[in-house]
Amino acid sequence: MSHYKIKCRKCGIVLKETYCSFCEHCKDALLVTDYREAQFTESDKSGVWRFNWLPVHDPAFNQPGPVVYKSEGLSKQLGLEGLYIAFNGYWPEKGAMITTCTFKEFEAAVVLQNARSGGIEGMVVASAGNTARAFAHLSTVTGFPVIIIVPRMCLFEMWYLEESLRIPTLALEDGDYSDAIDLARRISLDLGYPFEGGVKNIAKRDGLGIVMLEAVSKMGRLPDRYVQAVGSGTGAIAAWEMAGRFLRDGRYGWKAPVLHLAQNLPFAPMVKAWNKGSRRLFAKDLNPELIEQITTRVISTRYPAYSVQGGVYDALVATRGRMYGIENDEVFAAMDLFERAEGIDIVPAAGVAVAALQEAVREKHIEKNDIILLNITGGGEKRLRQDMSTHRVKPIFISKNISDQEIKELKCTLLKTGS
Repeated sequence: MSHYKIKCRKCGIVLKETYCSFCEHCKDALLVTDYREAQFTESDKSGVWRFNWLPVHDPAFNQPGPVVYKSEGLSKQLGLEGLYIAFNGYWPEKGAMITTCTFKEFEAAVVLQNARSGGIEGMVVASAGNTARAFAHLSTVTGFPVIIIVPRMCLFEMWYLEESLRIPTLALEDGDYSDAIDLARRISLDLGYPFEGGVKNIAKRDGLGIVMLEAVSKMGRLPDRYVQAVGSGTGAIAAWEMAGRFLRDGRYGWKAPVLHLAQNLPFAPMVKAWNKGSRRLFAKDLNPELIEQITTRVISTRYPAYSVQGGVYDALVATRGRMYGIENDEVFAAMDLFERAEGIDIVPAAGVAVAALQEAVREKHIEKNDIILLNITGGGEKRLRQDMSTHRVKPIFISKNISDQEIKELKCTLLKTGS
């Protein structure tokens, strides 16, 4: 008997345990995992697999988790007494051993294990960079085949660990992250591998929710405030959903953390919609030309999970949350502040979150004594390069307008590369 069910957040119908499905009655609503155990428990398994609220059975590989600690340096700089940092990256001196330097590794771990348990034989993944690295790494670790599609504009920020270089990777010469998603769906149909599914995949969201699991395990309670930079919004939705499970448990608090979410200006469609009180995104804010002007292209999707039932808009309403638009110069200043204060480098997307925290404190949206969880979604890349080599990705370049016949011809190359 499975330890969880999948149900529609909107109508409540229970679906049979399937990979990345949707409610046929409510296509505008996310599915959610309903775990049989209402109380949070931890087993004697290693790493993230010790948590009972994950949709996996008998994990076949080890997966280290985030490191959550109470800040001293940044707390002092900002005048905060209850700041906790969830560090997702490589910082061995702190016990952080995520060699892909991104919290997307938890997503990849749970998605791949969930897919393998469901009899899935391979997967197509679209990424703006960090998700690609996480899936490529764990494909190598587990032997589970993946094919990765990324936009060319993100290649200069992308790197793989050496053993991941053989993972088949396609780069769109003429498209952005959202175009990569569209092409991934097309290729998945021809290959017979499912598309990883993005926010609709319950395993993806519960995997990213590991940050909240680790935080509550460390802190013994839910935080008052949760701060994160968002692109699709999947990580923030995951934190909100996991907080809901802790509320139903009843032992870790009575109120969900207020979400403080941020995007990099000028491409900040969710920020602009939220500040106008709109559930609907505006077309002018989704202009691909805006993506070229930001420093954090890993959070640049034109298909965010904002309007969907159970998405970012609902999470912000439910928690009385806030959104922040962060300029490029503020991102770099925040990255520098964090490295000086805490002693480790962070990626630009995490810099967006730090800058948002600064603004929230400055505007008194966050108080001195609040218990805050700052999600540093990636870091330690400079530290990693002291211990191991990283390599530029060498993809196969294709057009977003590739024909169906060309996809069929490419199929043999992809399968041969991944074998």
